[in-house]
Amino acid sequence: MKKQNNLLPSAMDIEEAILGAIMIERDSYIKVCDLLAPASFYAPKNAIVFAAITELFRKSQPIDILTVTQQLRKDAQLENAGGAFYVTELTNKVSSAANIEYHARIVQQYAMSRELISITQEYTKKGFQEGEDVMQLVDECQSKLFDVVNKNLGRDVQDISSIIAKRFKEYQAKNEGGLTGIGTGFADLNKVTNGWQNSDLVIIAARPGMGKTSFVLQTLKAAAINNVKSVAIFSLEMSSEQLTDRLVSMETEMDNQILKRRGLSSEQLGKMMSQITNLTKSKFFIDDTPGLTLMQLRAKAKRLKQKHDIGMIAIDYLQLMSGDRKNGGNREQEISEISRGLKCLAKELQIPVLALSQLSRSVETRGGDKRPMLSDLRESGSIEQDADAVIFLYRPEYYNFTKDEAGNSLEGLAEVIFAKNRHGALDTVMLKFSGKTTSFYDQSHYIEPEFKQFNPMPISEEFDAF
Repeated sequence: MKKQNNLLPSAMDIEEAILGAIMIERDSYIKVCDLLAPASFYAPKNAIVFAAITELFRKSQPIDILTVTQQLRKDAQLENAGGAFYVTELTNKVSSAANIEYHARIVQQYAMSRELISITQEYTKKGFQEGEDVMQLVDECQSKLFDVVNKNLGRDVQDISSIIAKRFKEYQAKNEGGLTGIGTGFADLNKVTNGWQNSDLVIIAARPGMGKTSFVLQTLKAAAINNVKSVAIFSLEMSSEQLTDRLVSMETEMDNQILKRRGLSSEQLGKMMSQITNLTKSKFFIDDTPGLTLMQLRAKAKRLKQKHDIGMIAIDYLQLMSGDRKNGGNREQEISEISRGLKCLAKELQIPVLALSQLSRSVETRGGDKRPMLSDLRESGSIEQDADAVIFLYRPEYYNFTKDEAGNSLEGLAEVIFAKNRHGALDTVMLKFSGKTTSFYDQSHYIEPEFKQFNPMPISEEFDAF
């Protein structure tokens, strides 16, 4: 066992040089404190000395041989650190702190290597055990590997001049329609959002039957076709076939009941194919894994980012997901964990994450026009806290409200209500909704679709059409 430990990546002489350099020049600690922690040191005694140095720095006290020795004695760790003689000898390992940052990065790399070895050994052992969920092991292992990178490398602080220089380039480079984000697919909605923004978590909430899934499918389709972005939807409720039927109905403006009845002729199928060419060429990915966990979602999303440079993802819907807690915790805590995880994922991948959410039944039981409120978000107030935007979909017609107070028709109208908008106004955008294609349209550009009543052909001829 000892021999195996000695084979682990380490650089004892460099560890000692770093400790000696800090005790020679106190300010050199500042250069390495973001790179190293006591756990970064392979030798236990070196880790103990570095912990003592860190404590002295935290208390704004001098750092030298005497103060470090005194701190170790106070912590009852002097003997474990090799004694006063070892601490004194450390300063003889180096003459200055000139290269301390370079040395610290070497120690950091070795520490990361040891963590990687430990993780892979742990999951290699688990892989041999019968009864283990292999997919869960893969996701856990991948998550831990990403955590090693994030914990050790993180993001460097940036000076304002470099940030401004980067932003100037972004101000100059406009997206479609002058948007700063990914177009929503609705001109009226873009005026409020300026497009879906990178690193944002957007919650789209409504009661069942309002068109949440259709809305998110349309905005993903617009991003995939118009913005040439790779997009993905993780559907925990509907199958990939059902989602595809909806997308085809939206793109062809064909009554979705016709698709359900089947029996289209070869001529009709040919026309359909010509209308969905852009859709078939787009990078639109669908995952309909039921009971998806937060860990599985993170792993899948990261793979999509690495392989396809995914530009936006959606989850349908949040309450059907499972958290990663194995022991204890109620459902509200689990939903809180999921919403925080989705926000972290959006920030980590630098993409918009759209998460659909159900509203509580209290909407149905109260009087009035039944417009949703933030308090209607089911199971967790943290959803509101974690989200950059909370959008409600509301169709008055669903509740048999056909006219407003002024007598204007509300038939076919849908309200997109911004209950929270970290980057803009709390506004309401009016859209048109077609139940036949389950599609939303800009009210200012709406033209009633013309639906052709296709006559189904005999089932026996269906195969001849191909």
